[in-house]
This record gives sequence, structure tokens and C-alpha cells, in this order.
Amino acid sequence: MEIFGPIPSRRLGRSLGINNIPPKSCSYYCTYCQVGPTEKTEMVRRHFYGADYLVEQVNARVAQLREGGETIDHLSFVPDGEPTLDLDLGETIDKLRPLGIKIAIITNGSLIWDEAVRETLNKADWVSLKVDSVDEKSWQRLNIPDKALKLETILEGMMTFAAAYTGTLVTETMLVKDRNVSEASAEGIADFLQRLNPKKAYFLIPTRPPAISSIRPPSEAELNRFYQIVSRKVAHIEYLTGYEGNAFASSGNAAEDLLSITAVHPMRFEAVRELFAKNQADWHIVENLVNEGKITETEYEGQKFYIRRFQQ
Repeated sequence: MEIFGPIPSRRLGRSLGINNIPPKSCSYYCTYCQVGPTEKTEMVRRHFYGADYLVEQVNARVAQLREGGETIDHLSFVPDGEPTLDLDLGETIDKLRPLGIKIAIITNGSLIWDEAVRETLNKADWVSLKVDSVDEKSWQRLNIPDKALKLETILEGMMTFAAAYTGTLVTETMLVKDRNVSEASAEGIADFLQRLNPKKAYFLIPTRPPAISSIRPPSEAELNRFYQIVSRKVAHIEYLTGYEGNAFASSGNAAEDLLSITAVHPMRFEAVRELFAKNQADWHIVENLVNEGKITETEYEGQKFYIRRFQQ
């Protein structure tokens, strides 16, 4: 199915997905990919479904949803491959504009060195770029790119794009155990993101069966350490570890607030204590959540942090 949803997204609200690439046409063979392995990587842009076909499908689905009184916040290009491989992507965006719905693209950024690709991405209201590593060796090991691609050229292309782009730019980084969560990796990613200056930097972990079975998520302690290092240079960070929820407003339920917030980023002991005092909640709730394995205590540079457990 080329059109799916809308699905709830913490990043994009109610998102209607557009699958403009058949599985698995991609420039990467990401080791953690939930779509499965890439039989043969590719980086030459070409035609797939065609703009008119996709627009017809989207128009029909939007009309159906609107008739039912449902809202759509974004039309999102999130295909089973790399969306910018599609030569018709720009034309498709232009022909979807009359719907009056914001358009988002989630791309691995591998072709962003190409001026034509940057021009296409500039048409979108919201763009997410993949930044899994800024180290050549880690990038090769984690993303297994097409042999013709060069990391330095991709990173330069991202900087060029960010300097001119007027929409909402975010980044997405998949954190994988023994691949890109070392202190050196965190420092490198932090330095690059500080220069790129996205509106928000999202960090994810593998939560579904990966293309390569040996791939594992980092531990909560590793996630905490990574967060603390990156947050020194990057202001707007959010973890997406498989949990949804509003981490920015108090629900009046201290336990639910703690679970929501710690799923997004680690909380210092003092912040948790302040949250519970504000809600006049008993500290035993925190102890019970730890004992039940829902959150875990971890330390970094002498400070105690709480983070939501994802390995159930």
C-alpha cells in the first residue's frame, strides 16, 4: 500500500504516510533497518510510481478522511527505501500543495550533496536528516552505504542545505550498542549537530527486528551517558525509545509524568524530587517504579539520573 495512516506521531502529529519507494530501493543497508536487508544498494535517482499516481492515491484518502471528520497534520514521505531516490518527489510535492497540508520528508540524507536533491527537499515544510555517525568507520559499519557514497561529502551537503532551508529541520540518530554510543562518538555527533543547528535532534534505539540479528540497543546507562555528553552542545534533544506520551505538561499524575518524561530524556534526581513535590506525591512511587523495572537509576559524573526502561 503506497498510502497509509494517519498514524499518531510525537514528531508529526496525525501523519498520513506516503510510500513513494518500493521495498527495498535504498542507498544504505542499515544494519538495524526494520524493513529488512537491502539486496543491492543504489544511488542513481529514477522514476518509481510517478507523481500523478501517488497524488491520485493521496487525494482519495484525504477526501475519505475529511468526510469522516478526521484531521491530518502532515503528509509524510516515509517509504520502504530512500525517498530522494525518486525523481518525481519534487513534482509530487508540488501537486499535493492544493490540499493545504504540511509536507514532511524523512531521509537518510545520503544524496543531499546533489543540488537537485537539496532543491527537492527545500519544497517540504519539515525535513528529518539521518545522522547516525560522523566517523567514517562507524558509518560504514552501521549504515553500510553504497560504495560510491562519501561521508564527508554527505555531511558537507547537510550543512549547505541547513544554511538555506527555511522549513523545520530535525535530525534522527539511531543508537546501537557497540556501534555509535561511545564517548568519542557522542562528542563527534554533538559537534556536528551544534554546527548544523536543527530545531530538534531525535535519538532512537532499535525496537523492532533488525536487518542484522546481532544488532542490540544500548543499555540505559549508555543512553544516559550519551545524552549528557550531547546535551552540553545541543539544546533540543529528545529520545524516541518506543514510548509515546506528552513529556511537556503535567497530567497531575506524578507516576505517569515521570514515565513519560524519562522515556524522552533522563531526569536528574533533583528534577524528579521537584516534580513529586509539586504534585504532593509520595517518593515510594519512584521506588516502586524502580522495583517494578519500569524505570532505572543510573549515574553520570557523580549525579544520579532516572531513565525509562525499554528492555522489558
